Amino acid sequence: MEPLLSLQIAEPHRIYQPGDQLECECQIDAVDAKEIQAVETAVLWYTEGKGDEDLGVHYFNRRVPSDAEDCDLRPMHRFATILPNTPLSYSGAIVKVRWCARIRLFLKKGKELYFEQPFALGNAVTPRDDPS
Repeated sequence: MEPLLSLQIAEPHRIYQPGDQLECECQIDAVDAKEIQAVETAVLWYTEGKGDEDLGVHYFNRRVPSDAEDCDLRPMHRFATILPNTPLSYSGAIVKVRWCARIRLFLKKGKELYFEQPFALGNAVTPRDDPS
């Protein structure tokens, strides 16, 4: 059975403005605590579309078993960050800018798993919304 990764964004609307606080909580189940090498939480943006794809990390935290009570990284963990001014979410015909919160699990046997929750930063502009 695969480990279960859970990540919830506190506000269900998932549209945030620059300067808003993003609050998340994550949890890991269905894996023995001794099998976990590390857990990373991150808030990041990435581009999709034609040309080179970019990625930027806004928030990052890596925890190892010695960082947790009883060396167990599975219980609920909360994190928060103030969102930056840019880049804003964008959904164009050629390129898209996406934001997400991510949990990444590293197991001692070398296996990695991750789970993401998308959200929008700013009022996502689409080409038909663009007044120019």
